[in-house]
Amino acid sequence: MADRVLHMVRVISDTPNAMNRLLKLTSIIEAGTGLALIAAPSVFVWLLLGSEISGASVSIGRVAGIGLLSLGVACWPSPDASVANLPALRAMLTYNPLVTIYLLSLGVDGERVGYLLWPAVVAHAVLTFLLGRAWITNRHRRSEA
Repeated sequence: MADRVLHMVRVISDTPNAMNRLLKLTSIIEAGTGLALIAAPSVFVWLLLGSEISGASVSIGRVAGIGLLSLGVACWPSPDASVANLPALRAMLTYNPLVTIYLLSLGVDGERVGYLLWPAVVAHAVLTFLLGRAWITNRHRRSEA
């Protein structure tokens, strides 16, 4: 499994439009998560955390879903793979490490662990690595120009 992940990392990050592909991937994931939270927050929370929610928590889950959908839409890359995508890269590079750390702390604590928690931790950790690599590559290219 680790070999497949490393292969995916190389394929995504070693292409000419690596940042655009990575931003598209993260945008789709976050927008999809947002849509799931908007449509069925109780189901999503149960799958992720193994807990049930009700009342105001359902409303807050939908608001969070709207935020994630908005993040996905805002971070969709422009066709020009230039500096125009840096705000989107910064946004995703802020969001993904923080979510990774928070979800990891929930899993380590062991109180709220659903079927999707550990896959979500791994996915966000891989995305954090790829985004960080894209950030460093972009900075290196800009300093050479």
